[in-house]
Amino acid sequence: MQDHMTTALQADADRQTLDGLNTSYVRAVEACDVKWFANHLALDFMNTNTDGSLVDRNGFLAQVAKGSGLTEIEARDVIIRVLDDFAIIHARTVFKFPTGISGWGRYTDIWSKRDGNWLCIAAQVTRC
Repeated sequence: MQDHMTTALQADADRQTLDGLNTSYVRAVEACDVKWFANHLALDFMNTNTDGSLVDRNGFLAQVAKGSGLTEIEARDVIIRVLDDFAIIHARTVFKFPTGISGWGRYTDIWSKRDGNWLCIAAQVTRC
């Protein structure tokens, strides 16, 4: 019984950590915070962009530095699934395009717990 309780407590702690990382990830996109991403993306990170192109970590960091042009980005309907040292985050976003028109999208981020730290290993983004 103790092992099950310990596992459940660890999963809750991981979920809280991932919730904070998710919030920070969204903030870092809007703020063009390359340093945050450099500290939280795995070296083997890959991202599928909204146009279907695939970029590695360095390509993604370059994109972040340029900025998305989106403002007022909010994550909604966040679902965090923790599977031991692996987690998947699904969410919907709302935001404003540079023109001021509202938009929305979805994203999936995949996280891996490596040496006790959660690192994002992959992401996919859609925008409408």
